[in-house]
Amino acid sequence: MTGSVREDGFASSGSADMSPEQRVPEWDGDERVDPAGVPGLDGDLLGIDPTELTDEDLIREMHSLHRTRLDTLRHAADSALANHLRRTAELETEYLARHPGREVDPSRLRDA
Repeated sequence: MTGSVREDGFASSGSADMSPEQRVPEWDGDERVDPAGVPGLDGDLLGIDPTELTDEDLIREMHSLHRTRLDTLRHAADSALANHLRRTAELETEYLARHPGREVDPSRLRDA
């Protein structure tokens, strides 16, 4: 390996203080396409608005994103990763808005 390696064993690729979302440039120079201007494409290209999903559909969509997360992180183009991050944030934000008092499993807590 020719690149530098951080103490934790992972190759460095930018500031260690940056989150993955900050390290991935959105669309990496690709032009964002307005779906309205492309024949055959519509606004659903980026997914249904999470507020319009039923609880069952919201959970199914989140499950699908989490199932594909590692593969997307490791092998997808920067634009696909940026889209994945955006969609995950949208769906999880909607879930938390619907379930602000969600049940927290005590076995998942750590001592402060």
